[in-house]
Amino acid sequence: MSRQRQRPLQRGLGAVAVVLVLVVLAAIAAAVVRMGSQSQGQTSQAVQGARATAAARAGIEWGLYQALRGSWTTCSSASQTLDLAADGGGLRVTVGCDSHVYNEGESAPGTPATVRVFTIDAVACTSRSAATACPDAGAATTQGYVERRRVVQAVN
Repeated sequence: MSRQRQRPLQRGLGAVAVVLVLVVLAAIAAAVVRMGSQSQGQTSQAVQGARATAAARAGIEWGLYQALRGSWTTCSSASQTLDLAADGGGLRVTVGCDSHVYNEGESAPGTPATVRVFTIDAVACTSRSAATACPDAGAATTQGYVERRRVVQAVN
């Protein structure tokens, strides 16, 4: 009779062990899913950052062309926002230009040589509003917002 009493107790302990193993496996699976979703968000943010860097560099190139060969020959606080939303990333680039004229040496006796120094500032960001220029202070605290800035100086 003692064998009959031990069998039900052993079966009950086995069921508890199975439930405990299932709970541990479920916790491990939940942790793996959470880590995967965090990794995906970080990867998406890194891709957007790389795209914003490329957009800021393109804005610098465009601004240099406008200052040296285009319509911004005397760009005094000129700026323009380029909408790159058609590329699917929702990027905008605000390109600003400022210039100063300096006297540097002499081109002929008594005639100072003038040099114009252009400062081109390009800010690329992910802006939700088509009317907002970069940097977008309203969107800076939202999830997924990316901003990159590049500044160059050129002498003409």
